[in-house]
Amino acid sequence: MPSFRLRSVRLCALAFSAVASLSLAACSSDPTLYSLAPTPGVSQAGGPSVVEVRTPIVSARLDRDEIVRQDRDYTLKIASGEAWSEALGNMIGHVLTRDLAQRLPGTTVFAQNDAVATKPAAYVELTVTAFNEDQNGQAVLQAMLSTHPAVGGIGPVMTLPVQLQEALPQHTTRALVAALSNMLGQTADIAAQRLRVMPSLPLPADNP
Repeated sequence: MPSFRLRSVRLCALAFSAVASLSLAACSSDPTLYSLAPTPGVSQAGGPSVVEVRTPIVSARLDRDEIVRQDRDYTLKIASGEAWSEALGNMIGHVLTRDLAQRLPGTTVFAQNDAVATKPAAYVELTVTAFNEDQNGQAVLQAMLSTHPAVGGIGPVMTLPVQLQEALPQHTTRALVAALSNMLGQTADIAAQRLRVMPSLPLPADNP
């Protein structure tokens, strides 16, 4: 009888150890990280000499480490084990900055909080409300885009809705991120057009 009890205790201990090891392995597994990427567009001259891209405002339901794959039937589908490589607002801002710099070769474009030693003549602002797959399985980007001079009262403030969608070749996170990157490039096209028609503006003077 003692021998039977001892074997039972050992088996229970081994089973507990195996379960604990599996749990630790599951907890320690690193997520797959995804990054948005710049996309090329048409480069044309014109626009303010210096432009600052303000850090975009992202809806709270999207502003999380995990990637929101789909918004469907009143439910957000989160990608399991897949996350953004940095804060989503910061990443959108830096990619939009690089897209704009390529489209405006005569303009210095930088992102808010970048270490630069110059002041902007104009700002680009973006408020993102949708950045995921929709009910119909298409990638969507919905936002409000604003371009305006840095000096108040000089030149127009242009604010317009951006509503873009793109069919997905595959319903994977990689395909979704690629489509979202393409639509950010299209957003940069729109912003570049608005900036090119903005009148030539002086840089704001330094405060005494």
